[in-house]
Amino acid sequence: MKASYEVRPGPEHFLPPAAANMGVRLPDPGQAILYGHRVSEEAAFEEAARQFLLAKVPTIFPGPLVLWAWNEAAAQKAVAVRHLYETIKSCVMPHQRAMLIPMPDYRPKYPKINPEVEINPNHPNLTIWHNRIDVGLFVGVHCHQANLTLKIVRGGTSCYTMALCAQAGHEDAMLSFRDITAQTIDRLAETVRDLHRAGVAETGGGVG
Repeated sequence: MKASYEVRPGPEHFLPPAAANMGVRLPDPGQAILYGHRVSEEAAFEEAARQFLLAKVPTIFPGPLVLWAWNEAAAQKAVAVRHLYETIKSCVMPHQRAMLIPMPDYRPKYPKINPEVEINPNHPNLTIWHNRIDVGLFVGVHCHQANLTLKIVRGGTSCYTMALCAQAGHEDAMLSFRDITAQTIDRLAETVRDLHRAGVAETGGGVG
């Protein structure tokens, strides 16, 4: 099938189609995916950083694969994620609000969650709606739960989603990297800082 379908912020409809079924292919090693199209990692880093800097509520959603120190690589990624958050927080303008909201486990808790401090992949829209999140980065989320979450977000919200994947990436995000390491996350933080110094956050233009 021709990959003419673009993965854009929603709300699309109640049950958006899986991007893979619409012909969207995952990136090859050394590539990333942007709106359903494969691009260079460099282009994706710059776009991800731009989205963070222009968002009203740029938010990182770390999952259990980085929240729990189950191996040394996970511990290193957790440190890098915190560094990325602190970098974004230091670069955004006073009217912006950077957030870090954990996704510690996948047990359904609907509707008994506190959307100010947690997110669950079975109802991520509640947290996004409550906090008015317009850009969200998912990292350390198991692939099957990430795919579910990204479709729900795209179907019911206008949030721009990014996914950092240790495997092959996620076609249901607006932007996704594959084969990520702690160094990948640090590189994204550096790109945010570099674009901030270049005055990208002052150019306006909105998200999307």
